[in-house]
Amino acid sequence: MTTTHSVHRAVLAFGSNVGERLESLQAAMDALVDAPGVQPLSISPVYETRPFGGPAGSAESKDLSGQDDYLNAVAVIGTDLTPQQLLIRTQAIEQALHRVRAERWAPRTIDVDIIVYDDLQMHDEELTVPHMRAHERPFVLRPWHDIEPEAVLPGRGPIAELLARLPDEGIEERSDLVLQW
Repeated sequence: MTTTHSVHRAVLAFGSNVGERLESLQAAMDALVDAPGVQPLSISPVYETRPFGGPAGSAESKDLSGQDDYLNAVAVIGTDLTPQQLLIRTQAIEQALHRVRAERWAPRTIDVDIIVYDDLQMHDEELTVPHMRAHERPFVLRPWHDIEPEAVLPGRGPIAELLARLPDEGIEERSDLVLQW
């Protein structure tokens, strides 16, 4: 008897601004695909971005000017993991790479966020999909647009249109840095 697995499409965002940033991004991607249940599909160029914390002008906005710049990238994967299983995998990767969650928007060795999982829209205390702030983050939308220019963020619209509404400063493609599967 053969069992079939549903393959779901997920978009993940990776960021690091502590230590060997590129090595942390690569280690996170390696760990993601080294375990069963994940098939790499595409990976964006690497971007260097200024730290960003909370929606501008909101109570959550925070001055992060004292932090080092981030390296960011986006990956598209196929997976037979549920959203919750994928969250457990990403959190285990963060823990293995010494992510400390002492303070919101604090510097981090690695951050791995689930941006979308198919067209699913869900919100519970552990996971919100699509990511609740993806639509206002050029460091997510720009690399994602590079690999899927026609992509749509469920509930928000085409990422090209969302990206066009955001400021263009503070994010720079680093063609000298490359990530691989």
